Amino acid sequence: MGNAFGCIQRKQPRGAPLASRSKRMGSARAPRGGAAKLTPAEEELLHRQALAMAIHQHLDAGGSMSRRIDAGGASMSRRIGLGNTSSRRHGSLPDSVTNAKAVQVVLENLETKKIVLVHGEGFGAWCWYKTISLLEEAGLDPVALDLAGSGIDHTDANSIATLEEYSKPLIDYLSELPENEKVVLVGHSCGGASVSYALEHCAEKISKAVFLTATMVKDSQRPFDVFSEELASADVFLQESQFLLYGNGKDKPPTGLRFDKQQIKGLYFNQSPSKDIALATVSMRPIPLAPIMEKLSLTAEKYGRVRRYFIQTLDDHMLSPDAQEKLVRENPPDGIFKIKGGDHCPFFSKPQSLHKILVEIAQIQAPSTLFPGKAISEEEEESTEKS
Repeated sequence: MGNAFGCIQRKQPRGAPLASRSKRMGSARAPRGGAAKLTPAEEELLHRQALAMAIHQHLDAGGSMSRRIDAGGASMSRRIGLGNTSSRRHGSLPDSVTNAKAVQVVLENLETKKIVLVHGEGFGAWCWYKTISLLEEAGLDPVALDLAGSGIDHTDANSIATLEEYSKPLIDYLSELPENEKVVLVGHSCGGASVSYALEHCAEKISKAVFLTATMVKDSQRPFDVFSEELASADVFLQESQFLLYGNGKDKPPTGLRFDKQQIKGLYFNQSPSKDIALATVSMRPIPLAPIMEKLSLTAEKYGRVRRYFIQTLDDHMLSPDAQEKLVRENPPDGIFKIKGGDHCPFFSKPQSLHKILVEIAQIQAPSTLFPGKAISEEEEESTEKS
């Protein structure tokens, strides 16, 4: 979100770097009144076609894919043993998948093998398809969920009035886990608010929480507040943004956001492969506004009892590195990791680097261990990402 709202007056003077960058990313505006609205059936068909395209593309390249993105279906991936990659068609795989040493995982030492992936604003479970494949091959058990009004969830985004409603699929999933089972919970972008909400309401089900360039807010803070340094006040934003949707009528408060394709490409995907950008531009849905405008109530007894880790992306045009630094400075996590060259969506732009960090976090044992902040080195980048 940080630099997303180029149409809003910023606190910087005219001609400042942020403003000029916004111009470079395009000034296309949504038509008055918003884009033509698809019917629910048309939207679902479009999302299913896009996801099928992603799966087909990945399987044709020799990867594996899980149907667990539908939150509970059976996996269709082959379990490939660690170090045994001879059965994979390396010659046809993209560099971002092949040029990496196998990440060693000692499965018997893990607190949990289940990793729950929570998408950010506008995205759905479909965005994690590379991460799911890599984690499964390492012997882990990834699950990606659609939040309300996202992916192929049927909820109308304009009807979502609270963070509780938006996060309900995640809370339902955690609540239905067996009594002694815990998960590593990973949230991307504004999905960090849902992760924080889950920490407060289902802390006993979460072993660790990972905020991937995400809104890791403090008590009584709104996800929108993360961007207040770069934007005008929320009141001004709600009055002037040209990307607002009015699902209940122009005479009622706005209900959602929808960015145009040019903005999406420049802000989210400045380092991502073109095929993933194409997938995202036809799959992203309107963003419910209420959840990002809601103040969270977080306590040390619940939210504060779970270990938190933050993954920074250093070429992020959506949530700037400075904004990410402020987040970890004001609400210090137990560990900080950094992905060099990663845009706002490292599951597309730096899948191997993201995978390596997630596996490393999954293997952290002692609750009292403070993992020092580290960055993926240039040498490691060269060996894991040549995209």
